[in-house]
Amino acid sequence: MFDNFPRGTICIEDIEMGMTRHLRKHVTDRDIELFAEVSTDRNPVHLDDDYAHDTIFEGRIAHGMLTAGLISAVIGEQLPGHGTIYMGQTLKFLGPVRPGDTVYAEVKVTGIDHAKRHVTLDCLCTVDGKKVLVGEAKVLAPSRKFD
Repeated sequence: MFDNFPRGTICIEDIEMGMTRHLRKHVTDRDIELFAEVSTDRNPVHLDDDYAHDTIFEGRIAHGMLTAGLISAVIGEQLPGHGTIYMGQTLKFLGPVRPGDTVYAEVKVTGIDHAKRHVTLDCLCTVDGKKVLVGEAKVLAPSRKFD
């Protein structure tokens, strides 16, 4: 299930304070398995029901970086979009994402340095309206001057 803005690029010349973009992603068992395979993070809290049941989460959870990857998807595909270069990211994990959850991931422009093409973005992920991740990203936005 996806509920997203169109993909593409918003150049630094067109970025405005307060702009937001988002996506929604239903996290499946397959997503978690594929992330474990690609990342090589096979922590059983993500993959083993019996093991995970005996943890503080009382069940399996998605990798935190899978959730953070949804922020990366919004930045790389929507705002600023294609051609964006990550410069830094802070993350604070506030709650688990479980198989079957739908994550809402949003970025909001909170700072712009046109001369350097730097954009600062507040980052947020929620599940059922509850914050599961917050942070801030700093990126180098694409420019029409370099097309």
